Amino acid sequence: MPELGDTQLVRALQVGKGLCPLSEKAAANGQRHGQLSTHYPLRRLYPENFQVPQIENSSKTAQSAAGAFVPSDMLLSPQSYTGQILQPTSSPDALSQLGYVDGFDEEPPLLEELGINFEHIWQKTLTVLNPMKPADGSIMNETDLTGPMVFCLALGATLLMAGKVHFGYVYGMSAIGCLAMHALLNLMSVSGVSHGCVASVLGYCLLPMVILSSSAVIFSLQGVPGTVLALFIIGWCSLSASKIFTSALAMEGQQLLIAYPCALLYGLFALLTVF
Repeated sequence: MPELGDTQLVRALQVGKGLCPLSEKAAANGQRHGQLSTHYPLRRLYPENFQVPQIENSSKTAQSAAGAFVPSDMLLSPQSYTGQILQPTSSPDALSQLGYVDGFDEEPPLLEELGINFEHIWQKTLTVLNPMKPADGSIMNETDLTGPMVFCLALGATLLMAGKVHFGYVYGMSAIGCLAMHALLNLMSVSGVSHGCVASVLGYCLLPMVILSSSAVIFSLQGVPGTVLALFIIGWCSLSASKIFTSALAMEGQQLLIAYPCALLYGLFALLTVF
C-alpha cells in the first residue's frame, strides 16, 4: 500500500465523514462496485476492517417504532392469531359455579311464574258449583285473580247482551264489596286475611250470578219465576263464599255470620241483573 502524506490523509478522512465531496471519477468507481460513494476512500485505505453500514428493513423499523408506544403484551404475532378478537375464555366450572348451566331447564313455566294454575282454577270452580262439596283451604287461600276477572267480564258481557251496559257498576260494587268483607273478616278471624284472598273467593263465587244474567238474555226475570230464581242464585253464591271463607280461615261455627254480608253483596248484583 503506498504511503500517503498528511494532506492526502486528512482529505481522505474528510471525504469519509462527508465533509468533502468526491470527484466524479471516484464516485463512478464506487457506484460501479455496488458500494456507497462516500465510503470509497476509506474502503481503499482500510479494506480489512472497514464495514459498509447496512440499511435496516423498514418493517423491523416500524415494529420497533410501534413497540415504543404500544405495550409488548398487546402486540400479536402472525402465528398466534386465531381469528377471535377479544373473546373471553369460558370454562364449564366457572359457569356451573355461577348457576348458568342448564338454566332454562330449571326455570318454571311462564304461567306458573304469573300465578296461573289451571288445575287450581278448575278445582275452585267445581267447589263453587257444588256448595255441598268440602273446600280445600290450602287452595282457596291463594290470591288467584284469573278466575274472578274472567267471571266479572262474563257477567258484564251477558248483561250487555241483555241490553244493559253495567260494566262500571260491576267493577265498582266488586271493589267496595271486597274492601268491606276484608275489614269484616279481619275482625272475625284470628289469623286475618289478605285483600287478594277476599277478592279471589268473592270473584269465584260470582259464577252462579253469570248463570242468572245468561238467563236474562233468554227470558225476562221481572216476575215471580225471575224473583225465585234470583233468590236461589243469591243463596247459592253466599253459601259457597261462606263455606270457602270458613274453610280457609278456620272459622268453624261462623258460616251463617259470614253468609249474611255475602248475601247482601250478591243481592246487589242480582238487582242489576233483574232490573
